[in-house]
Amino acid sequence: MARESTLRFGAQTDEMTSLLRIVNMVRTGEAATRPEIGRVTGLGRGVVTQRVDHAIEMGYLADGDFGPSSGGRAPRTLRFRGDAGRIVVCALGALHIHVGVAHLDGDVIEQAHSAWDIARGPAETLDKALSMIDEVLSRTGDLPVWGIAVGVPGPVDFESGRPVAPPIMPGWNGFDVRRRFEQRYDAPVWVDNDVNLLTFGERARRGDETLDLIYCKIGTGIGAGLLSHGRIHRGANGAAGDIGHVRVHDSDLACRCGKVGCLEAVAGGWALVRDAAAEIEAGATGALASAVREGAELTPERISIAAEDGDALAIRLIQRCARVVGESIAALVNMFNPSVIVVGGAVAGAGELLLAEVRQRVYELSLPLATRDLTIAQSVNDVREPLRGGFEMVREQLFDVTFPRWFGIGRPTIAAIAGALEAVA
Repeated sequence: MARESTLRFGAQTDEMTSLLRIVNMVRTGEAATRPEIGRVTGLGRGVVTQRVDHAIEMGYLADGDFGPSSGGRAPRTLRFRGDAGRIVVCALGALHIHVGVAHLDGDVIEQAHSAWDIARGPAETLDKALSMIDEVLSRTGDLPVWGIAVGVPGPVDFESGRPVAPPIMPGWNGFDVRRRFEQRYDAPVWVDNDVNLLTFGERARRGDETLDLIYCKIGTGIGAGLLSHGRIHRGANGAAGDIGHVRVHDSDLACRCGKVGCLEAVAGGWALVRDAAAEIEAGATGALASAVREGAELTPERISIAAEDGDALAIRLIQRCARVVGESIAALVNMFNPSVIVVGGAVAGAGELLLAEVRQRVYELSLPLATRDLTIAQSVNDVREPLRGGFEMVREQLFDVTFPRWFGIGRPTIAAIAGALEAVA
């Protein structure tokens, strides 16, 4: 009896394994028809038909159009049910909240953006974010939420989803960000650093799943996202790429993190604003100084635009920022050997003025082999990039990391993602 139970369990496991593989083949485009599935898997026509019918019953696949004929009856194609659920992304920035909703295939269907100071704390910020998400979801039908990405502008322990001593997020240290979203939407939640979302977005935009890339964001703060052969490298605790708090030689400037001499304190957006304000107060002239004296708000974006327009003060600040950032990136290039460096963020709006200085320092200070095939480019500077990156991150977690845990129950649940027994019920 025990042997029969073991054999039956083994047969069920084999069936589920092959079924999972078939769904993934259709989802990724590896096979689009039943005959193609048979050729790739080696399964007989009857078994393929049975597995496909089961996948359709479970809601993962659906019949599509007829494919091209090779002489006989044209085979019907299969498609993954990207419309079976929704993915939500909440990208929290230092001074904004951006939320969006996509189908499972990653197509953005609705989004909303609002100015917001994250220093107002987690309670107010998440209340605002959840209300924005509710409004966006109300415009996208009644499909279940399969997963949620939350990006925050600070270090994150990816396993727990909690920020760790984020310098520009007072009150957020150790806060359980996942809990509010899980309670509201009863869906699994992943929390990551905002630069990692931008890095995922860059991978998706380039369509290269084997990319070695550094995404350096120079905004209010400074951080880097690392792609190693197409996979995000977070490090042991999620701190990989946090170059904003690397010590700059001969600097004793106080940083918001409590240390002195950090890269961010020398070259971050808030440091540019500090230095520009001091020079204007001391009598600096030019278009930027005149605009500020007339009441314009001094921001990293305004400094970047002024530099592009030829303002001498802004150019000097941007070039100094680029040289120091370039030195830190050069250290990463020697250790990480990427094929692409993408520079984004508000300060990157200065364009080639900034990139030229970064390139010069990187090529001066990096090993020739590490820079032989290196490309350094500006980001597309699209405000939707964090959303696209968040969708990519959730899809990777759902289908590349956790799919076997919840496949048998038809849709992801919080318990199944955590590896609970429900996943194999």
